Amino acid sequence: MDKKTVVLRELVHTWPFPLLSFQQLLQECAHCSRALLQERPSTESMQAVILGLTARLHTPETEAGTQPLCRKHALRVLDMTGLLDDGVEQDPGTMSMWDCTAAVARTCIAQQQGGTADPGPAPIPVEVRVDLRVNRASYSFLREALRSSVGSPLRLCCRDLRAEDLPMRNTVALLQLLDAGCLRRVDLRFNNLGLRGLSVIIPHVARFQHLASLRLHYVHGDSRQPSVDGEDNFRYFLAQMGRFTCLRELSMGSSLLSGRLDQLLSTLQSPLESLELAFCALLPEDLRFLARSPHAVHLKKLDLSGNDLSGSQLEPFQGLLQAAAATLLHLELTECQLADTQLLATLPVLTRCTSLRYLGLYGNPLSMAGLKELLRDSVVQAELRTVVHPFPVDCYEGLPWPPPASVLLEASINEEKFARVEAELHQLLLASGRAHVLWTTDIYGRLAADYFSL
Repeated sequence: MDKKTVVLRELVHTWPFPLLSFQQLLQECAHCSRALLQERPSTESMQAVILGLTARLHTPETEAGTQPLCRKHALRVLDMTGLLDDGVEQDPGTMSMWDCTAAVARTCIAQQQGGTADPGPAPIPVEVRVDLRVNRASYSFLREALRSSVGSPLRLCCRDLRAEDLPMRNTVALLQLLDAGCLRRVDLRFNNLGLRGLSVIIPHVARFQHLASLRLHYVHGDSRQPSVDGEDNFRYFLAQMGRFTCLRELSMGSSLLSGRLDQLLSTLQSPLESLELAFCALLPEDLRFLARSPHAVHLKKLDLSGNDLSGSQLEPFQGLLQAAAATLLHLELTECQLADTQLLATLPVLTRCTSLRYLGLYGNPLSMAGLKELLRDSVVQAELRTVVHPFPVDCYEGLPWPPPASVLLEASINEEKFARVEAELHQLLLASGRAHVLWTTDIYGRLAADYFSL
């Protein structure tokens, strides 16, 4: 983490144990309790790791250290997962997941191309575990790297795959090249698959029997003109979803699921622990089904952002909270049209979620009085650490009522009024002995908790 690149490169080059996992080594510094995994490694450090690996693969066993390497104890697995995130503001001195993917891919391709020219003894194979990010620009490069790693001394093993804006045929081609035993998450973003595209891709995803997380977005047909083909595709998708045995997280953001949540969730073999249904146009019957389903009592993370919970959905939503109260850790309710009346009616159920750590309420038309009531009542939630709240409606000028979410997100606020609001909330937190709880309006600075970190 301190850019000692020469030492780091040599460390990888001569590592004498079967596993080198940076995530394990960087949990916490034994000398100063420094939380190393919360820091991003520099570009130079990541390049040093890759250079050390390359040197190892091209060094005869007897020269890799002061003593000949014993094949039984030599490095077999280099785990580079869990080091980097996709922060909103990427530090130019650190390496993003996109850059890391490209760097590892180059190493794989170079190793394969250079391997045929080296007549020496075959190097000890090393499995490199990585999280891969791919888009249209990097697709060909990554596909070549995955192909090159087959039968190569350097074998890529993908833990999490995120594909953005990738054509259906390219997504399928990548899935076919991945090791079924390694993959734990598939995240397909901004691909606009539709039901037809999803029905093509989903059987290739379903072959990953250890998959724990599936994230799909913008999956829907035309609800105004439902077609026979669309219904057939949806039924086929449901049948394939029934093949997953280890799935614990499902994200279907911006997918039209009105009245169909029971069909989707009833096909799953095991209860979910994380469910994201943001902007899915959910109906009261969807929420009622979820509250009665086996999933509710296992949920650790629930995201209902963008679903209007202010009218007939409020009561079934409260029933869902009641069912999930014992396990819920992370609750996201951004832009759900919750005003003071709905919030106050929900507080008795919400405060029963005694293990809750994160509550997201940004983009809801709440007043300062409503926020103060929430702050006072949440004193019983001892595990609560973060509340992302909206700018109170008191701080806007000439706000229409009820205010659309677009107005709350775009209209200007009175900075002086909001400064007084912040000061009053801070004083209330101090008075209740909860200065450690973060109350903020910074929705972009708070990345959603990853299911695997809950």
